[in-house]
Parts: sequence; C-alpha cells; structure tokens
Amino acid sequence: MTVTVQVDTARPVATLINVFTVPPERQDQLIALLARATEETMRHQPGFICANFHASLDGERVINYAQWETEEHYRAMLDNPEARVHMDQAAGIATDVQPRLFRVRSTHSRA
Repeated sequence: MTVTVQVDTARPVATLINVFTVPPERQDQLIALLARATEETMRHQPGFICANFHASLDGERVINYAQWETEEHYRAMLDNPEARVHMDQAAGIATDVQPRLFRVRSTHSRA
C-alpha cells in the first residue's frame, strides 16, 4: 500500500516531530509499537491527520512525523489515558524521547 502525505503551508496544522533514541537492537520493536499504537488508538483521536515513522540507517533513532488539525487536538490526545499507555511503553523502549510541535513554513517538491 502506498500512502502519500501532502504537506501544505496554507493549512495551519500542528506537526509533531518526535525523535526517539533507541538501542539499535530495539529499533524495530519501537517502530512496531508506534505503528500498533497509531492503528489502535491515535488515528481514532479527534484531530488526527497522519503519522509516519522513520528508522535511521544506524539503528539509533526513530523519527515520528505526525500531524494534528490543531495544537489543542494534540494536547487533548496527550491527556487521553489510552494514548498515554502507548506513549509510556515507547518511552520504556527508547533511551531518550524529544517531542516538539512545529508549523510547516516552506515546502518544496520535484516538478
């Protein structure tokens, strides 16, 4: 299945970029957990748009790039006990977790 995400600067979405540091032998485990959490819980939350997981080639990082309709939707998800369970499990696998919210300011693509 091919899923295409279109990033649009005109749409004021809240973009989460979460950098997980993880032991290389646990990278696949973390991605599987994040994917399962997204399918079971996150995608059903109000305001959820999309989530993508990126694995660094050295095995030491996982990047979660996700978008929410608003910052308020993202913050409400953080308060959801069902979502917290998954986030706590991810934090138990990773050695460091650095979530940050961003606003898309510029996009570029191949013509």
